[in-house]
Amino acid sequence: MKRRVLCLLAPLSLAALSIAAAQTPPTQAPATQAAPVVPAKPVAPARTIPAANYVALGVYYYDQGNYDSAYVAFRAASEQDPKNAEALLGLGRTQAKLRLYTASLDTLKKLVALDARNISGYIALAQAYQAQYVGTSDRKNVTTNLDDALKVLTDAETATRAVAGADQDINLSKVYNERGYVYRLKGDATSAIAAFKQASTLNPNNSVILYNLGDMYYATGDLNAAIDSLQQAVIADPRDAYSRAYYAKLLALSGNTAAARPEAAQAARLSPTNAYAVGQYGVVSYLAKDTALASNQLQAAIKLDPLRYPEFYYYLGRLELDQGQLQAARGDLTKAAALASTSWEYVYYLGLSYERGQGALAPDKVKAMENYQKALALNPDYKLAQDGLNRVK
Repeated sequence: MKRRVLCLLAPLSLAALSIAAAQTPPTQAPATQAAPVVPAKPVAPARTIPAANYVALGVYYYDQGNYDSAYVAFRAASEQDPKNAEALLGLGRTQAKLRLYTASLDTLKKLVALDARNISGYIALAQAYQAQYVGTSDRKNVTTNLDDALKVLTDAETATRAVAGADQDINLSKVYNERGYVYRLKGDATSAIAAFKQASTLNPNNSVILYNLGDMYYATGDLNAAIDSLQQAVIADPRDAYSRAYYAKLLALSGNTAAARPEAAQAARLSPTNAYAVGQYGVVSYLAKDTALASNQLQAAIKLDPLRYPEFYYYLGRLELDQGQLQAARGDLTKAAALASTSWEYVYYLGLSYERGQGALAPDKVKAMENYQKALALNPDYKLAQDGLNRVK
């Protein structure tokens, strides 16, 4: 965590005090006159900053993505008022962002123990369990995390249903939406889709839920259902660049590049610094065979966020492979395969880039074979990888 050190006045050393005393002649009062008594000035009490002020500052920093400063502010708020629900919620969420998972879980458990009806606290606690599961390389110590998250969400549903009111359906939709995330991490696509659908039924105009449902449909290979759900998401929130960009890509993957291109361009215009929107414009342009625009947009997206979207390295590598730029293709496909190590498609195309040669750059059949074998290990039914392996044996 970054620390800022305040510039404090250093106390004088003992040596400096001795020198100062030796150089200053003593002042003595006349023997017949008593020294005047000077009354001490009253010391003003230190001003206490309300916990709410720290909470507001923490929210500001959190929304800016400055989690180090948000942590300091929320911690100060919780120390000032240990039972402040907003302070505990902010602190727990920030601790999870900083990968302080154990501390985050402890903070959020404390919150829901203090306030058993705090739905946001339950949601944040479930998210902390998921974050620890995803962020831990050795899963042996977090094997129960996803089940623990589901238990927390059951408690959240119980607490929500116990309180009748206009917000009940909205709060329940949040619970079901979070369940969808957990089931997806568990690899239970059927339960994930059911959870997202229930969330959408309770909150039909929420673009985020519609996006999640469409994303789950796409993950299971149901492209038409995914397109329908993303179209609804765009209708629900036309200025949501994420939904529009994803919708555009799905249209392009379905072969409808004529409809996809203006949607992708609009998404990039809505949010020109959004790496996802800019990158999907590049993906759509690649699928539409506009190689110049595709290269520009993909490179711009990677520059905006170099590590978050391996898909953009993959499509840039595909484009370079198509153009015979093998050295560049190998570099970008290597990055894509490293960032998304479970994607057999990315690994296959990396193998293909090594199978080919051009000019002074010779084929490397050993590396091609290694990557084809890795792709088959990830997906034994992947025919392209099997065909590639047969070619280089």
